[in-house]
Amino acid sequence: MDFVGAKAAFFCEGAVLAYLRDDHPGLNWAGHWDLPGGGREGDEGPEDCLLRELEEEFGLRLPQVRLTWSRVFPSIMDARRASYFFAGRLTRAEIAAIRFGDEGQRWIMMPVAEFLGHGKAVPELQRRVGIVWADWQRK
Repeated sequence: MDFVGAKAAFFCEGAVLAYLRDDHPGLNWAGHWDLPGGGREGDEGPEDCLLRELEEEFGLRLPQVRLTWSRVFPSIMDARRASYFFAGRLTRAEIAAIRFGDEGQRWIMMPVAEFLGHGKAVPELQRRVGIVWADWQRK
């Protein structure tokens, strides 16, 4: 399976885990709110890619069964290739255990409505969060 990378929305009590990207010149979406995830390494599968990135970025080690929603979208970086988008839930204890890595300026559990309407969030990720959030509200 060919794909570029994976991102995820992790929710807890109406908020989504987000981080503020670095603001280095030339960085895509510099200074924007982003979600956990990133590029594929080697021949790893989509779940492994996402969970590795989650551990690197936030110090959280979750099993694959915690990824309870997924969909394939065109990659934000190259629309001819696929990327995976996952969703899952975090507990308060997991949030308290976050150890933020060295990518980005800071992290927050941002209310979903705030993320969806934020003028400095990555637009395609806002759309994807909106899709999964609407899906979950119907259940």
